[in-house]
Order: sequence, then C-alpha cells, then structure tokens
Amino acid sequence: MIILGIDPGLRTTGFGVIEKHGSKLRYIASGTIKAGLEGALPPRLKIILAGVREVVATYGPDCAAIEKVFVNVNPQSTLLLGQARGAAICALVGADLEVAEYSPTQIKQSVVGSGKAAKPQVQDMVARLLKLPGLPGSDAADALGVAICHAHTHDTLSLLNALTPQTATLRMKRGRLV
Repeated sequence: MIILGIDPGLRTTGFGVIEKHGSKLRYIASGTIKAGLEGALPPRLKIILAGVREVVATYGPDCAAIEKVFVNVNPQSTLLLGQARGAAICALVGADLEVAEYSPTQIKQSVVGSGKAAKPQVQDMVARLLKLPGLPGSDAADALGVAICHAHTHDTLSLLNALTPQTATLRMKRGRLV
C-alpha cells in the first residue's frame, strides 16, 4: 500500500510518500509545495491544489492522510491554515483517495512515542524509521510522519471497521482491542 502524507501550510505544504508492505515501511519520496510568502490567497490556494494533484499523479498513492488544524493563538492564522488544508483535501478527494486525518499529538505519539515531541525529534525518528541517509526538511519530515502514523493506524482501523457490533463488544475491553 502506498500512502501519501500531507502537512498543510499556506506558505509551504509538505508531502511524503511511503510504501507499507506488511509491517515494513519504505521511503518513496518527499518534498514541499511552495505557495510563496506573499500574494493574494486564491492564487496561493491554486498552487497548493495543483501541487497536491501533481504529487498524486506522479506517485499514485492508494490512500492519503493529512494533519488536522490545531487552534493557534492567532485565529486568523488558523483560518488561513484551514483554507490551505481544504485545498489539499480537495485535490486528494478529487483523485478518489480515502483521506484520514490525524492531530499533531497523534502523529508525534505514533512516530516518536510522545505526543509532546519537538520537531527535531520527529525529523530524527522519521529518518530512522525510513532508513534515510540524512534528515529530511521540517515540512517533509512532518508529512512523512503523517504517512507513518497512518501506516501504523490503518490496520487497526480496518480491523475495527470489519468487526460486527457484537464482535466488537466482545473484543473490546476498556476501549482497547483485546
């Protein structure tokens, strides 16, 4: 399964593509889509939309995952980030991809083991998990982290979705699969 991870940003949107085969993860590609520092919002959103479409067309992922927006101190920044995220999601669903969403805490917990991990820790663990020769850039590392989080979570979600309500009740104890 090929997974595309997206770290949305109005200036820079990171992307990361990995392959999951059994329990093994393999790096395919990563990079950024640069929408610029200035300029009107609609053309910048168009760049993000086109960039994500190009990544999807180039790497043909089976599914995608994107980081959820967290509330900033500045509400205007949160709204703008939400619009960048919306442009990326439109490109993904326009390509008929299933899109999962994860909070920054979920991603850090999945990749590093701590939901409060710092960006350098995420970069380091992404490089280790994918056996990269060096550290990826911050936005690309975050996007690869989103993809890794989805790789770790996907099988559990699929299993839970396949369970009937009766089976799920029997196999769940205190909110955990047993």
